[in-house]
Amino acid sequence: MKRASFFEHVGWTGAGIAFTLADLGILGTRAGAEDAGFSFVQISDSHIGFKGAANPHVSATLSATVDAINALPVQPSFVLHTGDVTHLAKPAQFDEAKSILAMLKAPLFTIPGEHDVIGDAGKAYFDSFGKKGPGDGWYSFDSHGIHFVALVNVFNFETMGLLGTNQLEWLAKDLAALHRDTPLVVFGHVPLYALYPAWGWTTEDGAKALELLRPFANVTVLNGHIHQIVTHREGTLRFATARSTAYPQPEPGKADKPGPLAVAPDRLLGVLGFRTVEVTGDDVRFEDRALQ
Repeated sequence: MKRASFFEHVGWTGAGIAFTLADLGILGTRAGAEDAGFSFVQISDSHIGFKGAANPHVSATLSATVDAINALPVQPSFVLHTGDVTHLAKPAQFDEAKSILAMLKAPLFTIPGEHDVIGDAGKAYFDSFGKKGPGDGWYSFDSHGIHFVALVNVFNFETMGLLGTNQLEWLAKDLAALHRDTPLVVFGHVPLYALYPAWGWTTEDGAKALELLRPFANVTVLNGHIHQIVTHREGTLRFATARSTAYPQPEPGKADKPGPLAVAPDRLLGVLGFRTVEVTGDDVRFEDRALQ
């Protein structure tokens, strides 16, 4: 599978983006200096089980993504999957997704998307990927001087995200012990800010989470859900959505509603892909990589 990186941010087009982690605000004085060679990867929205015209072979494109990650010259310390692992939350779909993702050389961290909790409040998802934290799938961990926070904000299916009181209380406690200079990476499925509320591309109580994050000097929020690259900045908070490995969606407002967008077959791999974050000493690069 031929892979290419694109090095200009071109708004809503999904063509690609590359910039330093310092530009995003994640790199503090400790993050780059502690451990040369640290990297991680974000993938999202694999939608295993989807059979539509936009991509009838979503398992193949997820496999191609795994192959491309495994072929990176420096293996990431881990891979983050930011939700919608499956399309309809069927046990067989989770089994297929797990069999493909098990081929990753790097450890995998996941959170559910709304498609992963259809009909059973996430039981099949958690049976497959487990609960890593004290609540319904949210958790945190530290790596290379960075504090990572995994949020679950998919309780209102296909309307908008929702964190809920219990998760917000946990987040407040999780952040309370941290120094305000600690670099944060927060990852969720639905955007935390009001990216495009008319299509539900926001989180109902996301502003409450953002208020908890604003005191920190370096915060990057990664999400999926919208199947295209969009970046946004609010003071010290930087946001970046990711491509899907399955199919693109329309740009906000350029269709009657969101949903799978069919493109010419020779264009499909160019609008699918994954995100790498590579740290080598003080040289840090954040890239979105297409599958062709």
